[in-house]
Amino acid sequence: MNESERKIVEEFQKKTGINFKNEELLFRALCHSSYANEQNQAGRKNVESNEKLEFLGDAVLELFVCEILYKKYPEAEVGDLARAKSAAASEEVLAMVSRKMNLGKFLFLGKGEEKTGGRDRDSILADAFEALLAAIYLDQGYEKIKELFEQEFEFYIEKIMRGEMLFDYKTALQEIVQSEHKVPPEYVLVRTEKNDGDRIFVVEVRVDGKSIAMGRGRTKKEAEKEAARIAYEKLLKERS
Repeated sequence: MNESERKIVEEFQKKTGINFKNEELLFRALCHSSYANEQNQAGRKNVESNEKLEFLGDAVLELFVCEILYKKYPEAEVGDLARAKSAAASEEVLAMVSRKMNLGKFLFLGKGEEKTGGRDRDSILADAFEALLAAIYLDQGYEKIKELFEQEFEFYIEKIMRGEMLFDYKTALQEIVQSEHKVPPEYVLVRTEKNDGDRIFVVEVRVDGKSIAMGRGRTKKEAEKEAARIAYEKLLKERS
């Protein structure tokens, strides 16, 4: 880590109260592949992205969620538990948890990802959260993960097991738009971009032909969801 990176790592620990014995693990968890690639191409040696930690974190998350389900819902059918596990470990839930702890603020991103809104993209936030779980697991053990996140995930799991839908921005936006304009919002693919070799879809959401927000994602569906979220939050702000 250089000095500027260390300051961000220290700020993360101060803001979240999650203190690491090995700060290099935390740095790696916050380091997106686009940043690692840029740094290595610029001549730095062995700047590692969070992809391997994300791989481990995916398994840690699955165990964590399954343990909550197994203990809290002993009478539930296996099929119901499996569906709840998928929902609780979904990109949407992980992104919500990440936003609550302001994880995006502390990520190290390449210039391309920074320009295209990667700091608030669901997929990047979800991947970074999994990497963070792995870093905590390696640094402080599984019990620390339970201490930090069990209550929050129990909240989402309870909603899922009650059959309540997690927040769907596309549906919420459609309800607002149809009540005010009597027509549904329209999602239009305006272009695709290249970012570090990846294809990024750019989708615009329009109401009565007028653009109200734009979203980006690695798939068209992801870009539509991002556009809906931005549009919904914008309309709520205008109403308040």
